[in-house]
Formats: sequence, structure tokens, C-alpha cells
Amino acid sequence: MRAREPDRVGTLDHEGTTIGWESFGDGPLTWLLLPTWTIVHSRFWKLQVHHLARHARVVTYDGPGNGRSDRSVDATVYDVERQAALVGAVLDATGTDRAILVSLSMGANWSLKFAADHPERVLGQVLVGASVPLAEQAPDREAIGDHFHDEVDHPQGWAKYNANHWRDDLPDFTRFFFDQCFTEPHSTKQREDTRGWAAETTPEVLVAEAEGGGRGTDRDRVLGWCASVDHPVLVVHGSDDRISPVSRGEALAGATGGELVVLEGSGHIPLARDPVQVNLLLDEFAAPLRPAPPARRTWTRGRSRRPRALMVSSPIGLGHATRDLATIRELRRHHPDLEVDWLAQHPVTTVLERAGERVHPASAELASESAHVTSESGEHELHCFQAWRRMDEILLADFMVFHDVVTATDYDLVIGDEAWDVDYFLHENPELKRFAYAWSTDFVGWLPMPAGGDRERFLTADYNAEMIEHIARHPRIRDLALFVGNPDDIVDDCFGPDLPRIRDWTEEHYDFPGYVTGFDPAALGDREEVRDELGYDPDEQVCIVTVGGSGIGRDLLDRVVSAFPAARRRVPGLRLVLVAGPRIDPDSFPAHEGLEVHGYVHELYRHLAVCDLAVVQGGLTTCMELTASRRPFVYLPLRNHFEQNLHVHHRLRNHGAGRRMDFAAADPDQLAEVIATDVGRDVAYRPVETDGAARAAAALAQLL
Repeated sequence: MRAREPDRVGTLDHEGTTIGWESFGDGPLTWLLLPTWTIVHSRFWKLQVHHLARHARVVTYDGPGNGRSDRSVDATVYDVERQAALVGAVLDATGTDRAILVSLSMGANWSLKFAADHPERVLGQVLVGASVPLAEQAPDREAIGDHFHDEVDHPQGWAKYNANHWRDDLPDFTRFFFDQCFTEPHSTKQREDTRGWAAETTPEVLVAEAEGGGRGTDRDRVLGWCASVDHPVLVVHGSDDRISPVSRGEALAGATGGELVVLEGSGHIPLARDPVQVNLLLDEFAAPLRPAPPARRTWTRGRSRRPRALMVSSPIGLGHATRDLATIRELRRHHPDLEVDWLAQHPVTTVLERAGERVHPASAELASESAHVTSESGEHELHCFQAWRRMDEILLADFMVFHDVVTATDYDLVIGDEAWDVDYFLHENPELKRFAYAWSTDFVGWLPMPAGGDRERFLTADYNAEMIEHIARHPRIRDLALFVGNPDDIVDDCFGPDLPRIRDWTEEHYDFPGYVTGFDPAALGDREEVRDELGYDPDEQVCIVTVGGSGIGRDLLDRVVSAFPAARRRVPGLRLVLVAGPRIDPDSFPAHEGLEVHGYVHELYRHLAVCDLAVVQGGLTTCMELTASRRPFVYLPLRNHFEQNLHVHHRLRNHGAGRRMDFAAADPDQLAEVIATDVGRDVAYRPVETDGAARAAAALAQLL
């Protein structure tokens, strides 16, 4: 799922070649993000589009040979004259008079050529990793053009840049090429993305482009284009660019009179590997080119300002909101004058609004993590780790919203409850931290599922290694790290080969306030009185089925509804209460006597605390609420959801809580039998602490 869908989509005919374009957002300024080498299409700008389109209009297009454009094998389609003219054709098709041109690698030639021919249509140029012939090529690439059509057996290195090898084994070349593009460690996702986009073109297209793309880009001609520049230019180049050496960026900045920014340690495509820095550079570049808003600044004397906190609460399920509310309420006991803003998404915002909390207006600009998770789900299945990896552009988009928020307002404390975007990109960009920061989570360690095989074992270990390196390199980023639970709730497993054991490492780097339920079961009052208040009769058996707020639980709800008639025959008068959550239509279920369906239920924990049985997924919050209330429950973890199957299962086993069932094996008859057997049964779980929120708040209070 994209972080932002285009507002307009179109095609144009450019000298007989169909070209696809997209437009995002609106505003007084337009960014035109140019294509680069045909081996990828315009989705390589995915980490820029959402951020830029919040403040301006953004236009992207697929160059000939990939994406939504024609796969032409005519070499002349790819020469610099046609590519530069295409820039103007896209501006015309999208109704754009003037734009800032942003290019990567080969696209710099087309940007420079178009700007030289049509200076009146260019507000400025940003040239990233420019592949322009203004300095020598890397020594190991110098001879590739001389042997492009040779027959080469088992080519190695840059000898793979060869027409016949492309025809024989293009995936082998793309693996090599994108390894050279992404020299930064832990770049597995970026390499996968680009290899996938490369698979959308053909060897013959790339051969045609290689034969035609370099025409007209000799050094003297490029210098002539540069000499005509009369607008601002920013040159961005990675110091470890192995495709186009940084000396080319240096020469280009000198020839255009532009500013050069060298990104230390970056490779050829920093817009994918260092997107925060690239986005901030684009913001800085555009600032003088935008119409100036009315100037107003406010300064508040520090000694008279009330303390401020920003709470970033994960939208994946509603449990984070419950425990975060409990913690903030306790934190206000230490600091009664504390101002708290919440940066949160639906459905968490529903809980917050009912609780009277202040949701920051920028929350409306966040890309939806819940919608992405729902789009990744199957029949009672969510490959949690892979879904998280594929959420990369959403995480980056939401971090940029967060950065704008904390830049506009001085917060004394930021609390991130599994705010993966905030935690990751702060460690990647430590200079952006200007507040006390607390991180909170209820699991540590990405773990592979068996279906993922060796590849997933490698990937989870790589992600874990990057996280460990982050903490070791920048220990000052997290002023406090809270594990929501106790040390024995941590899985007895390893982060990966040659990496520490998860429990040992977590005990060294986290504090343990205990579990945060958000309520004290003993304070709920007399069970029969609560049942009466909630509308449950004293003698009826009540089974509650709840699947959280993400929208994934439809299959489990349907399965339980199918089992209900048989269960009710075994338990006469059984009442089945389905809580579908805010993303599933309650009216879409069949009617049965004794069955009722609700959407969002405020303070659901009160209902769970007095039920006779619950049937749930393997989400931690709901399972632990039932454990704390000592109610019998059946949990069916989502397939391939490593957290539910491994981390949550370990914790529940540690508490002696719940009955685990496999969804695939739980046919309606079996499920009906389990419901009839377990409803109202006595349980003997290990107690769950009731002071977790108070202990977490006491630790947070020290940061204020």
C-alpha cells in the first residue's frame, strides 16, 4: 500500500511513445521528479512524494521502457534530446508552467538539457548522484562500453554490464548492480524494491537504452548546459557512490555555481537509503522559492511555560491506547500541569476523543498504518514481519509528519509506544533529537516464521543487528526504554547468528515497570453489579468474541458465528457478543437468536472482565486483560504473525493463561465443543501486576 495515492493519473503520447504520469497534492509550487535509468520506474521516489505533496504539488512520470510507459526497443527514444523534450511534454500535460526539477543519476542530463533550452520553466534544479561526464568514471567501470556486445562466459563484476549477459540472466546483473547502488549496510529492502522494479522491464529495452541513452552527453555539451544556468541549483552526492563518483558532483556544482552537499557514507541512491536528509534538503532548497507566508513567531519564557509532552501511540490495535492513557494519567499525578498532545491515527483517535484527550491536528496527515496492515492480511493471516517491511514508505511519511510537529512546537518529552518510525529514523538521524525521548514496547526482537525459510531468518537477523548497532552507536537517543512486562516475559531466543540472546540484551538496555493493563480488576466492583450495568443477566452464559481494531479479524468472527448454533445447542441460552471493531460493518453478519454484533465498544475491558468466556486472536492486550481479570479464553493467533505466535504465546504460557487453538484446525464443530467446554470454567492464572502504569509514569516523570 502506498503512503499516498495520486490525485490525478494520466498518459501522454510523446513522439509515438506512451508515457504514464501521476500528480499528487496541490499548492503554489510544483516539484517535477524525473525518471532515471530505465531499469527502475517512478516508484523510486516513493519516500519523497507524501512529504512533498503535503506542502506542494508533486508530479512524477515513468520514463520510456518501464512502469506505465511503453517498452520501446528503439534506441532513439532514449537519447538526451527526446528525454529532455519529454520533460516539457509532462509539464504541458499536467498544466504546469514552472517547476523545480529533481533528478537522480542519468536524469541529471535531461534536467540540465531541458533547463538550458527552457529556462523560463525551471524554478530550480536538485541533482542527486548525477551521472554526468564532468569527471572520470570509476576505474572498474571505464571499459564496460568497449565490451558491451561481447560474448562473455561467467562474467564477474562490471563485466556483467553486457547485452548478452542481460539477455541470458538479467536478475544476476540487477543483483550485482543494485548491490553497487546501495553500499550502505542493512539495505535489504532497498535492494529488493529496485530488483523488483527492474523485473518490470526487459533485456531488449535496456540494450536499446544503453545504445541510445548516452548520445549527446559529452563533456563539452554538458558544460554548455551548466553555463546557461540562472536559477538555484543543489547538487547532492553520496561520498561512497560507486556508480558515479563524488568527483562528478563536485565538478557539477562548480560548473553550475550550485551548492554541493556530500552525504558522508551514502551510496548512489540516498533518496532511498537516507530519505530524511534528502527530504529536509529539498525543504530547505524550496523555502526561498515558495510564496512567503505572513511572518509570525512566538517565544515563551521557559520558566513560565507548562511542561509539554507528545505521545506517539501505535495504531496497530487498540491496546496501545489503553495502556498509554493509563500511563499518561499516572504521569499527570507527578506533573499536574503537564500538557499532552497525541499524534495518533484511527482507530486510536476514537479512544482518545472519548477519553477527552487532545489529538494533534497533524494526526490527520499521517499515512494509515492500520489500512496497510489490513491490506496485507489474508484468511486469518498476517505475515507481520513482511508487512512491516513493506510499510517502509508509510513509516517514513509518518516520521516526516512527526518531525514537522516537533519542529513547530517545543516538547520537553516525546513518548513513543511502538512508534517504530520515530525510533528508527531518530537513530538514523540523531542530530534531529531536541527533546527527552522515551521508547516503550511489549516485545523485543524480530523472529522468523518457519514458512519464511532461510531468507526470513537472514532478514530478521539483519534487522535485529541494525537495531543493536543503533543502540550501541547512539545510546543518548533513548533517554528511557521501557519493556511493558517483566524479564521472564521475554522469549528465550537469540537475535540471530553471532548476535546476543534477546533476554540478556533486553535486560541490559530496558527498564521493567511490569505489565500495564490500564485498569485494576479489583477496582471494577462487584461482578454481578457490573454485569447488570452492562446488560448481562445473572444466569446467562456470555461469550465475547473480539478481534481488535485493525480489521483483520473477519475470518475469526465468521468462524465463531458458524459455530454458534452448535455451541448454543450444547449450552442452552448462550449469548454470543461479537465486537467487530471500527473497521468491520456490524450489519454484515447473519442474524441468530442470542447473537449480537457491535462495532467499537468503549471500555471493552469491563465487558471482558465479567464474561464467561472470550474467543480472541493472539493480540497481547486483549489476552492480558483477560488474564488479569482471570477469565477463561481461547486464543487463535494469526498465521505467520511472529509476535502473536511466539512473543505473546510465550508470555501467556508464562502466566498459565488461555487455551491456544490453530485456526486451520478449528472447524465450527470443534470450536463449538471448546466453547461449550470452557464457558464459565475456573482458571488459575499467574497474577498480573496492577501498578505497571504507575511505575512506568514514575520513570517518565524523571525525564520532565
